[in-house]
Parts: sequence; C-alpha cells; structure tokens
Amino acid sequence: MSAGTDRVENPPTTRLARMRARLVHGAPVEDAAGRKNLLLLIQLRWLAVAGQIASIAIVWQFLGVTLPVAPMIGVILGLVVLNLASLMRLRMRLGVSNLELFAALLFDVAGLTAQLYLSGGATNPFTSLYLLQVTLGAVLLRPWSSVALVLLTVLCFAGLTAVYRPLDFVEQEGLGLMSLHIIGMLVCFALNAALLVVFVTRIGNNIRERDTRLADLRQQAAEEDHIVRMGLLASGAAHELGTPLSTLSIILGDWRRMPALTANPELVDEIESMQAEVRRCKSIVTHILMSAGEARGLEAGVTTMHQFLDGLAADWRTTRPSANLHYRNSFDRDLPIVSESTLRQVVFNVLDNAYEVSPDHIQFHAARIGDKLRLRVEDRGPGFDSAILAALGKPYQSTKGRLGGGLGLFLVFNVVRKLGGNVRAENLGQGGAAVELILPLDALSIEEEG
Repeated sequence: MSAGTDRVENPPTTRLARMRARLVHGAPVEDAAGRKNLLLLIQLRWLAVAGQIASIAIVWQFLGVTLPVAPMIGVILGLVVLNLASLMRLRMRLGVSNLELFAALLFDVAGLTAQLYLSGGATNPFTSLYLLQVTLGAVLLRPWSSVALVLLTVLCFAGLTAVYRPLDFVEQEGLGLMSLHIIGMLVCFALNAALLVVFVTRIGNNIRERDTRLADLRQQAAEEDHIVRMGLLASGAAHELGTPLSTLSIILGDWRRMPALTANPELVDEIESMQAEVRRCKSIVTHILMSAGEARGLEAGVTTMHQFLDGLAADWRTTRPSANLHYRNSFDRDLPIVSESTLRQVVFNVLDNAYEVSPDHIQFHAARIGDKLRLRVEDRGPGFDSAILAALGKPYQSTKGRLGGGLGLFLVFNVVRKLGGNVRAENLGQGGAAVELILPLDALSIEEEG
C-alpha cells in the first residue's frame, strides 16, 4: 500500500470496479453499425417525404390530375411521426436489432403502398420504388427478414393490380398518357439509381466499420485471455512464495536475537539487508495478489491524489535507490481517490523500463488536463525502434533480447485501456523516450453511495 493510505472496512466503489463488474457479467456491446443504418433509413424517409410532397404538388397543379390530397398528406404525416419516433429511439443509446430495422422497412413499404393505392395502383410508374426497399433489405437484414420483405412487396404489388383508386387524368396538349408514364418511369429509375448508389455505399461503409470493430474486439479478447493466463500463473506463484518468505522472515528474526551473530556488526548489517529484501518480496507478492483480487487480508484504501502520487514515487525510489528520479507533481487539487494497485504496478513498470536504459536521469511528471490525469515518464536512453513504436501495445515487442520480453508495455496498455485511458509513446528530439499515461479521473474517483 502506498504511503498516506488509510484502510477502510468497506471498500469504496470506483468507476473501474463497475466497469470490471460489467465485463464479468457480460454487458452487451452497443451495435454502432445498426444505429448508423437506422439513421440512414431516417434520412431516406425524409427524402421520401420531400419527394412525395413535390410529386403531389406537380401532378395536382401542373398536370391537372385530381388526387385525394387529404389522405395522401395523412400518409406523409404518418411517415413524419415515424421519423420523429425513430430519432427519439436513437437518443436512447441502445443497439438497434435486426427486428427493428425490419420493422422500419415494413413501415416504409406500407407508406409506399398506401400512396400508390391512392394514385393509380400498379399503373403508377413509381411502383419500381419497391425495388429500393428490397435492395436495402437485402443489404441490411438477415436472410429470413429480407426474404419476408421480398414476399411482402410482391404481395403489395399484386394487390395494387386489382385494388386501387384510379387517377382522374386530364390529358395535356402534347402530352399523352403513355408519354407521361414513360417520363415517370425515367424519373423513378434515376431516383432509384441515385438513392441506391448513395445509401448502399454508406451502408457498406457502416458494415465495414462494424467488421473492423468486431475484429478489434476479438483481438482485445485474445489479449485479455493472455493476461488472464499470466495472472493465474502469477497468482499461483505468489501463493507458493508466501510460505517460504514467511519462513525466511522468522529465521532472520531469530538470527537478530542470537548473541553469536549480533556480536558481529557486519553480520547484523547483512541480516538487516536480507530482512529488507524479504519485506520487499512480501510486498511484491501482496500487490500481485491484490491485482488478482486476493488481497491477503488487506482492504481497499482511501487516499488522496497527492498522497497516492507522492507515495508512489517514494516507494519506487526505495526499490531503486541508485536511480536518479526527478519527480514533479503539478496536480492542482488533492482529490479523494481509491488507491488503485493496478495503476501503481503500471507506473512502476514504466519507471522500471526507464531505469533499465537511463538510471542516471528519469523524469516523472504528474499533471491534470481537464478531467484527466496525465502521468509522463521521460528517460535519456536510446529511444524506441520504429518497429517497436509501430507495434506498441502488442505482446513480445522488445529490443532487450530476452525470452518472453516485451510484456511490460503490453500489460501497461491493457490496464490503462481498462481504466478508460490511453498510452502514448514517442522518441524525444534531444534523445531518449517518453511514455504518457492519460487516465480519466472517474476511473479513480470514489463513487458516492446512492
């Protein structure tokens, strides 16, 4: 436990604890592609509303065709209400299912069918707009629902051949009925083609983004499985080391009381050094078990930001007395937080990496940027290779040549990502490298009761 930490009987709840609980209980992942596709259908419906209003105005005012304007406007208002309801649904921040997209397309088919019924049925050249709905269904929906949509549109078209309201057409000079029908088919074809190119392309982009996101999630799951296996190995090793370390502590304590040994000052100093190393090993074992959720009888601790950061730097100095660490704490407010052992280990790992390449100069700076905590570690070592920077955050990326090396930064990236933050690494212009940990303060803040 870091310096300045108070033990409490009831561990406080942090945002990180709640995130871990959601991961354990399998919280659903938001389907961003479904939400984007529903938004595209909303945009298409607005275009349909505008197009229907324009068509009614042109046919009624300029072509002299008598239309049942009131019921047709009622259908348009229904589409407007549907769009407003869909926009409210999107504000709920929930994933959009295949059934919801299917229902949205069914409403669109119903609206188109109603308008065609009121304006000539199957003789209306805009019946080919059914193909737009079918194409969108084939792209957006699962096979069963896209087949159901095809069957429904076929039934609607077949029904419109027998049941519809005929148009009271007044022939204009120079424009016969067939000429108007052909012009309508041309306009409908151009409209279908343009909408299909625009919206199917955007839907394809949404699907590709979803597939990329799913691939990233699978990669994260594989990395987390790797971490779990390493955690189980570390936890098992820590349990096994606990007993011999306790035995060594008892033996060294007995040696401190033996007259034959206490008479020799050099032996006394060596015994004290061995006791200090045993205590350090026991502390490491304790932190490993804390990270695994088995805190050897220690409760979570409430502390403040300054106490946590200052204690962290002081504890690391104790483990590396030969290091030349320049520590600066610029965090403006001493906020109450929960002492997070995983963050402590992450910072220790970054400092250890800097110590290996630059023991004579290490800078550790803590600061606040808005609602985030920034921890920056700089060294004067050789810096990162370009290949290492390109694959930063992946396991076994190391220039140290050790078997199994490169896990340090891999663990750093995954822990910080679980905390909702991110890691940046760069080579400095004057030589050396810098690693920044950017963490949201909510991940460490204490969650108030109620």
